[in-house]
Amino acid sequence: MVNVTVSLSEELKSKMNELDYVNWSAVIRKVIENKVRDLQIAEEIAGKSHFTEKDLLELSEKVDEDARKEARRLLDEVNRGR
Repeated sequence: MVNVTVSLSEELKSKMNELDYVNWSAVIRKVIENKVRDLQIAEEIAGKSHFTEKDLLELSEKVDEDARKEARRLLDEVNRGR
């Protein structure tokens, strides 16, 4: 197994020391494993995508537009209920 050095603030290290029953190496190892897995899945999905940057921009604008419409609908609904 390989060792990795992590820099922490004194305050965080002090709080960790108060929780001396926690295996911080195991916690950090699990967090890193999960992050690597998530990033690999994201890269796999992105690699299968045929979207161009223009497509993504248009999709983003559409999502923003739909979100604005939904927010407006909810606001109108709340105002009617007053």
